[in-house]
Order: sequence, then structure tokens, then C-alpha cells
Amino acid sequence: MMRATSSLFFAALPLLSLAAPLEKSTSTHGIKIPLNKRTGFTDSEGFVNLDLMNLHILQSTNKIVRGLNAFETNLGFAHPSLSLVDALVDVNKRAVGAVPLVSFENMLWHGKISVGTPAKEYDVDFDTGSADIFLPGPQCDDINCQGHALFAPNASSTAKDTDQTFQLQYGDGSSVSGQVYTETVTVSGVTATNQSIGVASTFSSGFSKNQFPADGVFGMGFQDISAFKQPPFVQTLIAEGQLDQPVFSFKLNTTGSELLLGGANSELYKGDFTYVPVTEKAYWQVDIDGVSANGKQSLTNLASIVDTGTTFILGDSDNVSKLYESIPGAKNASAVAGAGMWSVPCDSIPEISMTFGGRSFDIAPETFNMGKINGTGNDCIGGIAATDVINFWIIGDVFLNNVYTTFDIGQARVGFADLA
Repeated sequence: MMRATSSLFFAALPLLSLAAPLEKSTSTHGIKIPLNKRTGFTDSEGFVNLDLMNLHILQSTNKIVRGLNAFETNLGFAHPSLSLVDALVDVNKRAVGAVPLVSFENMLWHGKISVGTPAKEYDVDFDTGSADIFLPGPQCDDINCQGHALFAPNASSTAKDTDQTFQLQYGDGSSVSGQVYTETVTVSGVTATNQSIGVASTFSSGFSKNQFPADGVFGMGFQDISAFKQPPFVQTLIAEGQLDQPVFSFKLNTTGSELLLGGANSELYKGDFTYVPVTEKAYWQVDIDGVSANGKQSLTNLASIVDTGTTFILGDSDNVSKLYESIPGAKNASAVAGAGMWSVPCDSIPEISMTFGGRSFDIAPETFNMGKINGTGNDCIGGIAATDVINFWIIGDVFLNNVYTTFDIGQARVGFADLA
């Protein structure tokens, strides 16, 4: 449903040096933000909602495409190591039928922020796969803004118009566009006083209330993918001296999900972190050492980005096919479930693991199993799907549900630890 339409070109940035793992941090300092959980794509009988699943994958892929476009616009050259196989994502290619109006309730990791003076509360999607904050504004009178809390700059004494406009174009012809302001933004008691936010006068159909329950998006990537060309919120906090450490961390699970700003919550993980360096400071991009199925390694040396805004693990078609071909009973389910989908036997979910920084992390079978395909008997959708759009992998909830993850801006690295 959403598609970036501009062309992309790719060139080089310097690589970061490898950072050595540190001892376990015992700090519980930081600012905690409870998160509403994302429940999945299945109904009460365990059957997968294929329309909802395909729509979510399209949105996730197109978000990354838009970030790559912003990278090229901001730096004057394209991303050096992440590229597109096909920059134009066909909105109907993955859909089983017509794209429906479906509910995205509990499909986002969303929580509360407050904006302006006097402060007003908004519900936002905390997303490491983008870099900007935007909310609908009072001039947004189309149907897609209905039901969302609107941010009115004229009602805030701290809102300042930057005279900068923004527009995010989507493949269905719709867009999110509006004006960029600087404003006071507070998350769980910590405040950035000069934060850039987008106030939208038009909202894409993908952000209508029945598809996107949050009011707006809270990007947590790096500035190089900012459509505003401005620092994201956490970087603003760091510049204003508001955080003890230039770090934020996530637990994304069925219970106790939390975002912590300024550190890691030692009550939520056990053992040491395994750190992997960010190879390009745009997305949270890290290398995967290997992917294994049932104890046998099938894939090695893959580029990836860690994205809290995506449910699946998404990968390039060739490597995803190679992985599933090593799994007994796996089937290409593109014809029945949507392009890039694979099924595995419901009574024999494979043991999948991913290796980062030399350490293997298991994906629980119940996390990998996305649900039964109605009418096929014993076929369940696997949590790794293929896309013909990108040449890298997107690491979403299917993996992140199994680990505690810390994003270290100061040392440009991502750390994974076992859940407590």
C-alpha cells in the first residue's frame, strides 16, 4: 500500500571499527516507558489473517525504502551497502485479494509522549526503522486524520515554525505532508526543548485510525535517514545533557514490554550483552554472522537492520529460499499466502537461530510460527519472509521477542542479551 517512488543510487561511507563487548551493566538508571504489546496476525482459532500480514510487510518494506531515499537526499549520495532490487513496490503484488481496511490495534509497539506547552498527550509508534516524529495537525481535515489526537502549534507557547515543509510520498498516490516545527517533547518525565516534529496537514491512508491506532510515529534511527534533516529525539536529549548514557533499550514481549531511555534495565535481562557494531550510522545496521535451522547453518554474512517497527524477519529472496529448502516439510506458500511467504509443518516447527557477534540466539518456535493457513491442513506461516525489493535483512519481532536489545548511540553498536 505504501511505496516510495524516487530512484536511489548508492555510494560509500566510512565503516566503523569493531567494538568489543563490555561487562554486564547492572544499572537500572534511565527513563522507563511502558509499551502496549503487539499480539500477532492470528484469530482465536490460530488462523493467520493473510491480508493484515501482507499489508504490514508492505508497510515495513516501504518505510525502509523511504529512509533510503532520505539518506540520498540528505547526503547527496546513496547508501553504500543497502540497496534495492526493485525500488518500486507494487501495492497489489503481495496481497492475496483486494487490500482491506483492517485493524492494526496492538500491531505496533506504541506508548505515550507529551508535546507542547501546556503539554498534551499523544500515542506514538516507537520505531527504530525511521528517524522523525510526526503528528497530525489541525489543518488535516481528511478522513485519515479522524480519530487521531491532533497537535495544534498555535495552542502551544513553545512551538516555533521553522519555515520548512516535508512530504513523504507513497505508492498509492497518497502522502504525509506538512510543516516542521521545533517544540518541547517529553517522554516519561524527560524533556527535549528544541525537538523537530512534523505537523501533518495530510495523512496517508496507511495512517487512518483503523489501520494505525497510534496518533503518530516516533523515529529512533539516525539523522541521516531523517526526512527533516534534523536530529532524532534521543540525539536531541544527548545534546541537551538529559541522559546519563547515550543508550536506549527495548524489551518487546507478550508481558512487561518496555522502552528504557538512558541505559538498560538489568531486571529484564540476564548474563552479558553481545555487542555488534553499527556498520553505517543511518539505520541500526549490523551484520548477521549466520542463520541456522535445526542446528545446521544455512546462511552466513548477511547485512541487516534492527527494526522495532516490523513484526517479521524479512530477507532477500535467494537466501530466504535457501534457508527454507533446508527445512523438512517447508513449502513456498506464495500462491496461497502472498509473495515471499513460506510455510512449515504446524506439528514440526523448526528450531531457528541467528548468530550475532559470534553468539547464537534461538528463536522460540511459538515466535517463529505466525499462524495456520486456513484450508491447508498442517501448514503454518514461518516467521521469515522473502522480499524482492531489498538485498539485506530486516530484523523484526520474530527475533526481538526473544532477546533484550540495547541501542548504543555513543559507541554505535547494538547489544543483545537473554531475557530474564
